[in-house]
Amino acid sequence: MANLKSLLKDTAIYGISSIAARFINYLLVPIETFAWGSAGGQYGIITNVYSYIGILIIALTFGMETTFFRFANKEGENARMVYATALRMVGAVAMAFAVLVILFLQPLADLMGYGEHPWYIGTMAICVAIDAWSCIMFDYLRYRHKPVKFATLKCANILINVTLVALFLIVFPLLRINVFGIYDKDFVPDVGIVFYLNLFVSIVTTLLLFKEMKGISFGFDRDMCKRMLRYTWPMLILGIAGQLNQSASTLLFPYLYDGTTQEAYAQLGIYGSTIKIAMIMVIITQAFRFAYEPFVFANKSADKKETYAKVMKYYIIFTLLAFLSVIGYMDIVRHVVAPDYWEGLRVIPIVMAAEIMFGVYFNLSFWYKLTDRTIWGAYFSGLGCVVLILIDVLFIPRFSYMACAWAGFAAYGISMVASYVFGQKYYPVNYPLKDIAIYVVLAAVLFLGMSWSNQTFGSLAAMALNTVLILVFIGYIVKKDFPLANLPVVGKYFRRG
Repeated sequence: MANLKSLLKDTAIYGISSIAARFINYLLVPIETFAWGSAGGQYGIITNVYSYIGILIIALTFGMETTFFRFANKEGENARMVYATALRMVGAVAMAFAVLVILFLQPLADLMGYGEHPWYIGTMAICVAIDAWSCIMFDYLRYRHKPVKFATLKCANILINVTLVALFLIVFPLLRINVFGIYDKDFVPDVGIVFYLNLFVSIVTTLLLFKEMKGISFGFDRDMCKRMLRYTWPMLILGIAGQLNQSASTLLFPYLYDGTTQEAYAQLGIYGSTIKIAMIMVIITQAFRFAYEPFVFANKSADKKETYAKVMKYYIIFTLLAFLSVIGYMDIVRHVVAPDYWEGLRVIPIVMAAEIMFGVYFNLSFWYKLTDRTIWGAYFSGLGCVVLILIDVLFIPRFSYMACAWAGFAAYGISMVASYVFGQKYYPVNYPLKDIAIYVVLAAVLFLGMSWSNQTFGSLAAMALNTVLILVFIGYIVKKDFPLANLPVVGKYFRRG
């Protein structure tokens, strides 16, 4: 119980900060979508470039985040030396990457379709190298159980970025202030300004990690480096395959879409902006991951498998509640993006369901991490990636971005099922499948009711009915798993009754 309370405390801090950070980051979506309409495709360029960044972060950290936690918590290992070794390895790889990209900048930009704007790619390369190195420093904060500093720096990073983007995309053009002479006669900023500001903020954030940066002086253990690399290389494959499940569709879309390049980026911008609404699942999963990963590796209790089973159940319960809440109040949350982009709202239920399955897959992934069978993670994510790319190639030309949404759904679903089946063989955990199935079925029925409500009634009536349906789900949760009589303070009043 003490372990669960510690996990709950850290998850709350990470969760609140992640929600705050994501909420602030969400402000980029209305700012950028209102600054550029959907027809020009500028937001599609942002979506496409940041898809590369997501994969490159995984490649440059090469699974060292999980590897760091694994080795730092191993008996007989010097945690400070583990940290310093990881920091040096990632730093060296990140620096080499940035230098190589700058040396071959124009050919790479031509290959990626940005030949006229090579410094979109150059800026991206420097930014991702800095962010990859700082990832290890943020992991050290998690290892040292410093969620407050972690959360403060993450939130500050995003707040500064959003503020600068708002100034350069909205305020300065509105006031006709041509800062640094970057605007044309119509005061329409080039989309590259988003990437340049992101680089500036990454540098500032890394400098704020100066104390953690000094950990590089702890030394370097060559033998430990070899052992860490043996553990981590499957994690690299796993990470890239997993990120491809999130990014491959937006990377491939401009090449597969049946239309002009501008139309492709316009459609990609619609998809990329509307799925931001579905990212509440990413917030929940990310907050959970930040707290759960170090918790799992440090947990040596006899009932740890029982704890894992309970955590899985509660994770599913609360993500389903979040899913229903977004669907139920779609008429409100859609204002996160400009009206030009609302046609893409139909992908939200699909993407949110896919993200729930990804969270379950993350829960399941610890069986091969704890048993040092990390290669299995690469198999599962690789399988999902193959399915995703196959669906994209076959159906994007015909169904546009709807194919992207269903490709992610299928990929996560297959990876999740495969991990569960093999996990029960090598590291069996008695998950409460019956209870979970009841929650899933109930959520599906309520979702259908909400979909009918949203299509049949006006906004206020639909939201009123949807609120009742959400309360039905909450009522079942309270009755089944969180009896009011067991709650502190208020519970005594229910026990009397």
